[in-house]
Amino acid sequence: MRRRGFFTGLGFNVIVLGIASLLTDVSTEMMLPLFPIFTVQVLGAAPAVLGFIEGLAESAASLLKVFSGWWSDRIGKRKPLILGGYWLSTVVKPFLALASTWAHALGVRFMDRVGKGIRTSPRDALLADSCAPNIRGKAFGFHRALDTIGAILGPAFAFLLLLFLGFRDIFLLASIPAILAVVVLMFFVHEVRRKRAPKLSFKAGLGSLSPSFRRYLAVVTLFSLGNLSWAFLILRASELGLGAGQVVLLYMLFNVVYALVSLPAGMLSDRIGRRPVIASGYCIFGFTSVGLALATSAWQALPLFAFYGVFMGLVVGVQRAYVADLIAPRLWGTAMGAFHTATGLALFPASVIAGVLWQVIGSWAAFAFAAVLSFVAALLMITALKPSHAETKASIR
Repeated sequence: MRRRGFFTGLGFNVIVLGIASLLTDVSTEMMLPLFPIFTVQVLGAAPAVLGFIEGLAESAASLLKVFSGWWSDRIGKRKPLILGGYWLSTVVKPFLALASTWAHALGVRFMDRVGKGIRTSPRDALLADSCAPNIRGKAFGFHRALDTIGAILGPAFAFLLLLFLGFRDIFLLASIPAILAVVVLMFFVHEVRRKRAPKLSFKAGLGSLSPSFRRYLAVVTLFSLGNLSWAFLILRASELGLGAGQVVLLYMLFNVVYALVSLPAGMLSDRIGRRPVIASGYCIFGFTSVGLALATSAWQALPLFAFYGVFMGLVVGVQRAYVADLIAPRLWGTAMGAFHTATGLALFPASVIAGVLWQVIGSWAAFAFAAVLSFVAALLMITALKPSHAETKASIR
């Protein structure tokens, strides 16, 4: 029997969407590792304010994800929304270089996330449209891997540029790969013919989502309430004594591990089912949070950021593939939107709670809270949800 390679069966759309995400993440990740330090140390924001910025930007943008996904189902087209979302994020990024207060940084971060909110659900639905069901985990894992390679290159460029330039100059240069991503999407991504969703109202569309999907969404949302923003991990590394350049390198390490794990994790979920892979990732995040709560030396951040990369590689793409497993193709956009919106909205209280716990009690309290919720969510992922088709097939082999 012929062995299936990593790239077997991946269509042109999957590859092009991955390249666009790679370029966009080069742009975004040139800025993101510097954003917490810039906001706190240059603009004078407190950790609680940083939590407010992250939570508000992510949650408000998440509200758009369910609408954009539902609208892509309704009109039968994904590309206009994908292209528009990437374009908006590209336009606003240079304005961070002009920020003089944390409110200005909030505005830029907010609009960048609005662009992500417009594009994410239609893009994930188009990924599902563009691949066969038996390689769905691989397709999402491949996309995550390319996206994360961009997140490796971005901090690498930022680290090198820090030797010669300041934060604001780097923020300006970060727009170049984002512009290239928009060009790639404009000329090379194509729509996939599919059965259009019935003319359901927004409320009726959400009501059509299956009970099994709703149970899954409840578990993922619970986990998201404790899923600390990357900004707090970077702030914790800084608290342990790492400088800006070292933090950027640490962030690169996390993304290297994330990229290496994503594709094999997706392929593993195609073979044994999504739930065991997701639950394992939740547990790893829990142990990583415990480690960050107890860390006392700068060197300890190195393995903990690597474990955080393993968690992300196991969970992010596989969670999205599981959404497509549970929902009929004609409602993939709506389901992806509901998934992204619910988990994104949960990040607002998650970030605010973490910021307050950090400021009032200490950083250990924020990570302890995250660990407890992650272990509970892992248990529910296995006990409260039914086995997927892949798990059932694996159990009878």
